[in-house]
Amino acid sequence: MNVYERYAPFIREYIYNSGWKVLRGVQNAAADVIFNTDENLLLTASTASGKTEAAFFPILTLLDENPSSSVGVLYIAPLKALINDQFLRLNYICEEADIKVTRWHGDATQTGKRKLLKKPSGILQITPESLESLMINKHMEIMSLFYDLRFIVVDEIHSLLRGDRGLQTFCLIERLCKMAGCDPRRIGLSATIGNPKLAGDFLGCGSKRKTLIPEFDRGKETWRLSMEHFFNTDPQAGEDIKDNISFQDKNKLHYPDLGKATESGEENIKKSNDYSAPRGANPGLAYIFEHTKGKKCLVFTNSREECEAVCQHMRQYCEAMHEPDRFLIHHGNLSASYRESAEEEMKDDDSLISICATATLELGIDIGRLERAFQIDAPFTVSGFLQRLGRTGRRDAPSEMWFVMREDHPEPRAMMPEMIPWYLIQGIALVQIYIEERFVEPPRLDRLPYSLLYHQTMSTLASIGEMTAAELASRVLSLSAFKRISQDDFRALLLHLIDIDHINRTENAGLIVGISGERVVNNYKFYAVFVENIEYSVRTESQELGTIVRPPDNGGKIAIAGRVWVVEEVDHKRRVVYVSPVKGNIPAYFGDVAGDIHTRILERMKTVLSENKEYIYLMSNAKKRLLEARECFKKANLYDKPLIHLGGNMWALFPWLGSFAFLTLERFLRLHCEKELGLRGVNPCRPYFIQFTMNVSEKEFYKTVKEKALEDIDPMSLMYEKEVPVFEKYDEFIPEELVKKGFAYGVLDIEGMKNRVKEW
Repeated sequence: MNVYERYAPFIREYIYNSGWKVLRGVQNAAADVIFNTDENLLLTASTASGKTEAAFFPILTLLDENPSSSVGVLYIAPLKALINDQFLRLNYICEEADIKVTRWHGDATQTGKRKLLKKPSGILQITPESLESLMINKHMEIMSLFYDLRFIVVDEIHSLLRGDRGLQTFCLIERLCKMAGCDPRRIGLSATIGNPKLAGDFLGCGSKRKTLIPEFDRGKETWRLSMEHFFNTDPQAGEDIKDNISFQDKNKLHYPDLGKATESGEENIKKSNDYSAPRGANPGLAYIFEHTKGKKCLVFTNSREECEAVCQHMRQYCEAMHEPDRFLIHHGNLSASYRESAEEEMKDDDSLISICATATLELGIDIGRLERAFQIDAPFTVSGFLQRLGRTGRRDAPSEMWFVMREDHPEPRAMMPEMIPWYLIQGIALVQIYIEERFVEPPRLDRLPYSLLYHQTMSTLASIGEMTAAELASRVLSLSAFKRISQDDFRALLLHLIDIDHINRTENAGLIVGISGERVVNNYKFYAVFVENIEYSVRTESQELGTIVRPPDNGGKIAIAGRVWVVEEVDHKRRVVYVSPVKGNIPAYFGDVAGDIHTRILERMKTVLSENKEYIYLMSNAKKRLLEARECFKKANLYDKPLIHLGGNMWALFPWLGSFAFLTLERFLRLHCEKELGLRGVNPCRPYFIQFTMNVSEKEFYKTVKEKALEDIDPMSLMYEKEVPVFEKYDEFIPEELVKKGFAYGVLDIEGMKNRVKEW
């Protein structure tokens, strides 16, 4: 089949006017599946490879040949910014064929929405949250809107594979298809998929069709990488390496020119001119400040709080150096006008503005010709690293990322675990495991999503109205997301919701949304299943330190106000975290969900520390700091054993486990081994190491822990007394026994923990 000739005339004209000389492999592969089969399609290809056009060119051709009588294509994307970007592109392509494209999200105009309701047709672009709102508030229009729906396109599907938001999306797809009586094909688009087979199964859940995952020539992947390390105060690790530092004006900070880097092997980063930052600037941020000048860059951070702090520092540096402000900011809590201004600035190829961003610019928004991206500290996932790297290198230029890894100087009497630069080692591991194995985190599909169960139960009742318990169970438990939920668990949930007035019984033995439930459902924040804009105030005695999101458990540590603090108490109702100061040097997760770091990353971190391999993308400070860490690792003999003696009765355990298995091991030691080992003062730095004191020898430790791990472990036995681990947005409305069960059976990784202990 000649794919180009098969396209509709207006598609061929668009290709000709765009100056394309040949179709790419991804476009030929997608066309073959869409034109020649009736199956679902999962399309994975690198960023800026033309995935969107690959999917939509054949879809639009079919829609042009046989127009739909309702909305013909439902396009679901995780970000409003992505929808806005694709709206402009699709609208331009579809204009000549008179195929209507409508945006439906919180920032879209009501005029376009009213036109669609009056005359449904063409393409509807929507976020999962707006689709939830549509299902509840426009229930009576669902049939007329979608009865002739042909395709559902889910963009950036990888971002939906590891949490409740993805499960919510596919619950909505299943509910919509049942209500509208339609059977559309599903198209999933993603740049990074860890396990395509599992992702394909996820895409097709509740569908009668198979999911095809075509193979095609993806071309050569070319990267430019640099990774540098900075202590937050001088001296730097590499300052005793001669000829790497250019010492000039003592009142200014200077850094080594960038030398060799990797593309996974060939490309070098061109040397950059030094641009001075003000005296006293944070060394890592000064490095970024100097190497963004005269360029258009993205500066990625791992949290909204860090993003705000970095942008403020950069603007202060501009002011101190009497420069115009050349930094903007972009994250999900900013108003639409701020976000869109930053997006428009990025699309201007002549712009020399840099943007400090979180994951909101990680996904497939067209940001034009971007010279480089900076990543402050290590991202948590290979998937996130690849997405951020893929923001650069568009329009046939190599992708380019500069990592900036930071830490405080270890204190003079710091113990061995605090001597390891964890972010630096994690960053190297993320890069190496992808280069060597093409590893990307697989989907998480084995949880017990009770919070989502509450959400979809209330949404279904609010949407349809009164129904019997049996009818409600039939509608909700038949959804693929709840295949592990038992009838007994659902009955327990309904009885609890009746008790707390979220559901009421009617005289006819039906169920309706109760008065307390209406307050939840009628709030616009109900449409989202992720926790949004919920901040916890951090306090020590009478002093307020600031705010964080997603606080750790009691005994966990956070970094705020330039110090490290241990959590004494978390008051979830008042959103307050009470802390006390501790000494040490630990990475702090500002709002990221614990559990995002995969075991394979930790295992590769161990290899980074144990091997003698050189990584050509490391700069001088990073090279020296890695050598120091490897020497520390070698002296501790950590390659051969996970437990090291710190002196007296103090020990440190390095399990090299991902966050969920690490958390399981921590609880297992506390709750199953504490008495036999005489454990005291268990102090975890998740997911890297656990410090504690014990009254037995190293040999007895291994013997006891292995014997206990061989026993059958009831997941509920790993719950602390009176603990109710509020983990998801609606857990507060769930019966305590289900919250505990969801955490014990759906979050903890007992098998992963057991497998590691057996190796000791």
